[in-house]
Amino acid sequence: MDQGLIALLSGLGLCLGLIISIGAQNAVVLRQGLRREHVGIVVLVCVVSDAILQVIGVAGVATLVTSHPWLETVARWAGAVFIVGFAIVSARRAWRGGGSLEAAPEAEADGVPGGGAPVATRTRTRSSRLAVLGTILAVTWLNPHALVETTVVMGSVAATHGDARWWFMVGGITASTLWFVGFGYGARYLAPLLRTERAWRILDGAIAAVMLVIAVTLVLG
Repeated sequence: MDQGLIALLSGLGLCLGLIISIGAQNAVVLRQGLRREHVGIVVLVCVVSDAILQVIGVAGVATLVTSHPWLETVARWAGAVFIVGFAIVSARRAWRGGGSLEAAPEAEADGVPGGGAPVATRTRTRSSRLAVLGTILAVTWLNPHALVETTVVMGSVAATHGDARWWFMVGGITASTLWFVGFGYGARYLAPLLRTERAWRILDGAIAAVMLVIAVTLVLG
């Protein structure tokens, strides 16, 4: 298989595995998606921010690693260890269950399944565009864990693909774009499904499997 295609698929799979976990950023995307309020600006901030961070990771971390051969081995094993750890955590969640997705109360009041009331019988305060923008920027750029995942982890793994690392970056940016656009605009349809524990166990199991495959291919080169 062509090295560029392998790198692209690797970036796509790794980025999706890292980004799907519901954190503060995805919670904001979900909330605005359910409310159908300022979805475009939220999705745009997430997509652009993630692309910037991935470029920094590949152009910075990955370029540094590739310029020092011994760092490639370190990056390869460090990346594999991190990914395996991520897979173990996902597998544990899949085994134990308990995962679910709860929307903000005001989001549920808009006639979205689970709200328990028609639109006409509930009122809510519409969030200002500036407030929503400030919130999504904060949870995106003030989250150290997310910044490390996007720059250091993605950059380190990209470095193991050598000159094809830019294809890895394309795969990663494509993954985050598809996720945020699909999640933001499809939140109202996904929410009822993602509220069930079984759905999350299946999702976590799939993430664990993908991560393990990526870790193995990373170690084997």
